[in-house]
Amino acid sequence: MKIAVVGCGALGSFYGARLGRDGHEVHFLLRSDYDVVREKGVQVKSQEGDFTFQPKCARDPEEIGKVDLVLIGLKTTANHQYKNLIPPLVGKETIVLTLQNGLGNEAALAKLFPTHRIMGGLCFVCLNRTAPGVIEHIAHGRIVLGEHERLPVNRTHEVAKMFQSAGIPCTETDDLEKAHWEKLVWNIPFNGLGVASTAGFEACVTGELPPKSERSSTCLPTDQLLADDNWAQLVRDLMGEVVETANALEFDLSEDLIDENIEATKVMGAYRASTLVDFERGSPLELESLFRSPLRYAKQAGLDTPRLERLCQLLQQLQPIAAKPRPAGR
Repeated sequence: MKIAVVGCGALGSFYGARLGRDGHEVHFLLRSDYDVVREKGVQVKSQEGDFTFQPKCARDPEEIGKVDLVLIGLKTTANHQYKNLIPPLVGKETIVLTLQNGLGNEAALAKLFPTHRIMGGLCFVCLNRTAPGVIEHIAHGRIVLGEHERLPVNRTHEVAKMFQSAGIPCTETDDLEKAHWEKLVWNIPFNGLGVASTAGFEACVTGELPPKSERSSTCLPTDQLLADDNWAQLVRDLMGEVVETANALEFDLSEDLIDENIEATKVMGAYRASTLVDFERGSPLELESLFRSPLRYAKQAGLDTPRLERLCQLLQQLQPIAAKPRPAGR
């Protein structure tokens, strides 16, 4: 396949490099890391084995041209750039696959392209970009793959096999939206509380931001959230609200997901989720797709989700402090 990776942060670079190492023609659409990656390639440091892959590099999508597969790893805060970055890559048979976090990404793409072109993938992986062109793979890596608003078809199986051939565990789902909610069971507490922990536990309970002098300068990674009984209970409570909301939408999530996610998180060590990294870099937070949208669904279902609501309030108050104006990410 000829593949274009749009959004070459930790996630896009990791999966793009794995696919390229397996023999696919992989193009990276780059901005800040262009010179480094063009010269040195992408370096992946992993317990599964370190490797370096040299992708074809471009600054503009027109340099790449039409491809077989567009792999989207953009932060959802850059979704407004879909219309500029993706159309030059899409031909009559192109698959557009978003691996982004949260809700609403496939629907946004469906405003630009026919629904049958669009796929979504949920990535259960621990990654960090530690330097330009350098990706640290800490644990996991599985992708759950699905079609937007339809059941799997032949190409779903083909794309899944492509990832599997590259050494990436990949399964298919008959219900992509349900899979999104299953991923939110992890994303909301660990991404949200990791950032909100700078305001202190009491603030996370009340939703009220304390004076700057009373806040911490350090976000709590996953191991510290689980090591403290109060934080660990808040993690569980948030997970419970996500499961309750999903079930009110008739997605039939099992409460066993709570224990399963917590056990899976314990092997990650002191993992800093992507929203923590964004916050510490002063980048915009993915509030809409990860937090506000799920909260709206809860309200529409008539549910009381006080922990999620207060978390959203707190993150909204922290957002202006963290975010600095910057161009949309590639």
